[in-house]
Amino acid sequence: MNAAPQLDSSPRISRGFRLQWEEVQQCFVLLYPEGMVKLNQSGGEILKRCDGTRSVAQIVAELEQAFNTQGLQGDVVAFMDIAGKQRWLEWEAA
Repeated sequence: MNAAPQLDSSPRISRGFRLQWEEVQQCFVLLYPEGMVKLNQSGGEILKRCDGTRSVAQIVAELEQAFNTQGLQGDVVAFMDIAGKQRWLEWEAA
C-alpha cells in the first residue's frame, strides 16, 4: 500500500515481522530475520493494536480513550504511513 492509510482499512503486522515486549529493555520491539527495531512507547501502543481486525479509526479511538486525549488521528496515520513504507504493516481493505 503506497497511499496513506485509510480510516476504514485494517492494518496488521506484515508477514516476516513479530511484535513483542522486551522486558529487559522495557519496550516493544519488532523482530524480523535481519534484526530488530526498538519502538518508542507510542509506536508500540499503535502496533500492538494492528491485528487486522481493528480499523485505523478504531485504533485511533482506542488510543485516545486509553490515554485520555483527543486529536491523535494525524500522528497515528503518519506513523502507520511510515510503518507501511518500512513494510512493517499491511492493510486489509474494509
